[in-house]
This record gives sequence, structure tokens and C-alpha cells, in this order.
Amino acid sequence: MTTIVQITPEIGPGTGVGAVAFHLEQEWLRAGVDVRRFTLDEAGGSWLPTASGGVAGRLSLLARVVWFSTVGTRRARAHLRDHPDQLSVCHNDALAGDVYVNHGIVQAAMRARGRYWLRMLRNPLHLFTTTRDRWRYAGHGDHRLVVNLVSDEERLLRETYPGLSLPTVVIGNGVDVERFRPPTAVERRQARERLGLGAGDRMVLFIGNEFGRKGLPVLLEAVGLLGPEVHLVVVGGTPDLVAVETSRPSALRLGERLRFAGGHADPRPWLHAADVLAMPSAYESYGLVVLEALACGVPVVATRTGCVPDVVTEGLNGAVVDGTPGGLAAGLSRALELDADTSRPAARASAEAQAWSEVARRYLEVLTDAHARQRDSVESGGRR
Repeated sequence: MTTIVQITPEIGPGTGVGAVAFHLEQEWLRAGVDVRRFTLDEAGGSWLPTASGGVAGRLSLLARVVWFSTVGTRRARAHLRDHPDQLSVCHNDALAGDVYVNHGIVQAAMRARGRYWLRMLRNPLHLFTTTRDRWRYAGHGDHRLVVNLVSDEERLLRETYPGLSLPTVVIGNGVDVERFRPPTAVERRQARERLGLGAGDRMVLFIGNEFGRKGLPVLLEAVGLLGPEVHLVVVGGTPDLVAVETSRPSALRLGERLRFAGGHADPRPWLHAADVLAMPSAYESYGLVVLEALACGVPVVATRTGCVPDVVTEGLNGAVVDGTPGGLAAGLSRALELDADTSRPAARASAEAQAWSEVARRYLEVLTDAHARQRDSVESGGRR
């Protein structure tokens, strides 16, 4: 029986990169594959505090990333040496595993937001991950292949690391089309009633934790340009980030039209109530929330980042916009004027083409091929 080990600090639904590993794990298990985990627990880092908001939270995140990148790499390599027949895929931090999945490029994200050097120098985590990944993409890790999530990310990877010595492929993320589905009429009514929305109110939804990179400040201004019937609900963010955003003049002007729901592992109650999802990000390696919204039948208004050019069609299931308040406001207006009887089924159809079962099958193909090439290299005198 084939055995796959996934190397990433955490695995579980609603955990960002860890959710990708979780869904792949579930699909492989359904296909009869033996799946193992190498997480922060296996790396001996379970004692590290969970990352949260504020300075303490940022220091906790730095400690977890550094631990998994160093101690985790050493222990993962030892595990793979002890289990040479296992196929291995690394999603984050460690420099071990046959296949590495590129879930984002720090330098590209900082350049997209502007003031590149200031953003890099004031955050030691950015400097650490940049140095680590230069080493990774120069071929000093154990990887045999890099998976990029979209074609544009593959281009950015090669521009950022022109000395890239590893082969690459593109495999997009998937979406759980059974878990994320359009709400029934009763579910939608109840979801909107819980938010205090009336029949004539229109709800714009934002989901994300990195408010700056994902464009929430611009969205606050854009919603302020729309009519009083348009409300904005923000899901995600730590208390300190929420405090910053609620103090902005653009947020104060929205008044009761703006609501911060805080962080939640399950976004479905808000997706069921929404009329449109907004994702005006400066940079996305993929943007899984876009697929989740589309799967729930919610049109998407987003900048041309990540998977958006591949799955959002202007005038059909949303709008693709520039990152200015005016451009975003115009896109929201267009999406809110779409015929729901047409746009919601179209949104759902575009997500159904990205089911996790197909994504997991593709990963299994490239894992098997990369591992076979590695085995041939070892047999001919190479080392893992």
C-alpha cells in the first residue's frame, strides 16, 4: 500500500495551509492510501505557545517557524531516512520532503504592498523565511519538485529566484464542494436574520486575517462609496488588528453598516448570508476563500491575484477589479446588480470544477514520479 507523509506545522480544517494538507489527507484516505503526519508535535515543538495577536503573538509565530524550519527539518529527514518507501510532501517551513508546495513568496507579497525594504527589515520573520527559502530553492533542501498553485505564482517564483534548480509544476488548490454548498432558502434567511439584515440590505463579506495585505482598508473606503443599503461584515483578524481597523475614519463613517465578527474556523454561516465576497488583495498565492465562496453560490469581487483570473468571470460570477477604492466600489456595484438566479448557479459551477478529489489524484501522480526519480538516484549512488 502507498504511504504518504505530509510535513507541515499543523493539519486541520480552517488552518490555512494546514487545511490544504487536511483535505488532501481526506481524499487520499478515501482512495485507500496510508497517510501519515509530521507536524509540530512530531518535530518536538508542541510546547511552543500558539501564535495570537500582538507582539507576543508575533514572537510565538517566529519561534514556531524557526523551530519547524530547523529542528523540524532535522527530525523530518531522520523520519524519511527510517522510512525510505514513504512518499513525502512538505507544505511549510521544513526543508525535507520529495515535493515542496509553494504556498506563497514573502518577497512578492511585500513588493505588491509597497515600501518593500521597510516591510522586510521591520519583521525578522520575513528576513528569516527569505534566507531559508533562498537556500531551499538553490537546491540545498531534499525536494525533487516544487508545486506552484497557479501559473502566475510559478512565474513569480522564477523571477524571485532566478537560480532555481528544481523542476516545477502547477496544481491548484481544491474545495470541498459537499461542505461548501449553496444554502437552502431557510438557511439563508436564518443566517441573515442572525446578522440583523433586512430584505433590502446587501451584504459584502470579507474573510481573512492579514487585513493589510488582503486590502481591508481599501474595502472600507469602497463600501463607503456605495449606498446605505450595503453592509460590510469582516470575518477574521486578531483583536489588535480589529482595533486598528475600527479606528480608521472610513470605518467610523460606516457606523452600523460595518461589523467585525472576529476569527472563526467555519466561515459558512457568513457565506450563507452574503450577497458578494470581496477579496481586494495585493498578493495571494492562491486564495482558497474564493473557491469556498463560489461553492456556496456567492459571486466574488477581487483583484487579479492567485486563482481569481482562472475562476472569476466578469459579469457572470463576479468582477475582477483594480485595487483602488473607486475600482473596487464599481466592481461591487456590478456584482450586486447581477441576477442571482444566474450568478449563483454560475458561481457554484465554477467551483465544482476544482473538487479536492481531482487535486489529490494529481498530487499522487507527481509524488509517485518524484519519489521514483529519487529512488533511481539513490540506487545509482546519490543521497537523499
